[in-house]
Amino acid sequence: MIQIIPIKVSGDVRPPDELDSIVLKAVKQNHQEIRDGDILVIAQKVVSKAEGRTVSLANVKPSKDAVRMAKEHGKDPRVMELILKESAQILRAQNGIIVSETKHGFVCANAGVDQSNIQGDAAVLLPADPDRSASQLRDAIKKKAGREAAIIITDTFGRPFRNGQTNMAIGVAGINPIRSYIGSRDMYGRKLRVTEIAVADEMASAAELAMGKADGVPVAIVRGYKFEKAAKSSTKPLIRPKERDLFR
Repeated sequence: MIQIIPIKVSGDVRPPDELDSIVLKAVKQNHQEIRDGDILVIAQKVVSKAEGRTVSLANVKPSKDAVRMAKEHGKDPRVMELILKESAQILRAQNGIIVSETKHGFVCANAGVDQSNIQGDAAVLLPADPDRSASQLRDAIKKKAGREAAIIITDTFGRPFRNGQTNMAIGVAGINPIRSYIGSRDMYGRKLRVTEIAVADEMASAAELAMGKADGVPVAIVRGYKFEKAAKSSTKPLIRPKERDLFR
């Protein structure tokens, strides 16, 4: 049986806070424990805040391109400047919506630049290297708590072919993000050729049902799912190569 256990975190997160200590303290305050084989799903926002990825807009000087695009799409020029800096490529810009490819390779709105649930005139950027963030967090929790848990760092993305948004994995550690069924056979004996399940995204989406930024629940424990462990893992296998992306 799979369980999803919400973990409420008291107070805001800011550098130089140690996120592993915050998570372990919150788990204890919620009368829970981390067990071997658990998956800790953590919202990107708290990871970014702990790593100092919060930018005061007062310190942002917009470029001419940022000013022009902000005027065309109804954006704050300072936020537009951050979007451009965080983007490897702007893919679509229409009706006030900016879709870009981040320097990580993610395709999302506004390059992940976010102003929600943050105090003051500021914006939060995605972690510089979410996989590294996940790996460091996993190692620290193993050292302090003595438990082997996988880590999934998540953010909320839209999708080009569906309405609504869903949580997706942007950083992983200790878990193979994709379970491949290629080469196996279905119930009628046919060999499967393309079936690969994005388990990290599915765990992220399932955990989101128990999480809530406004409710102070940026962490959830997923327990009971038998995932494929990985000594070294990354979200890169989840990113579809450009030559196979029919939506670009």
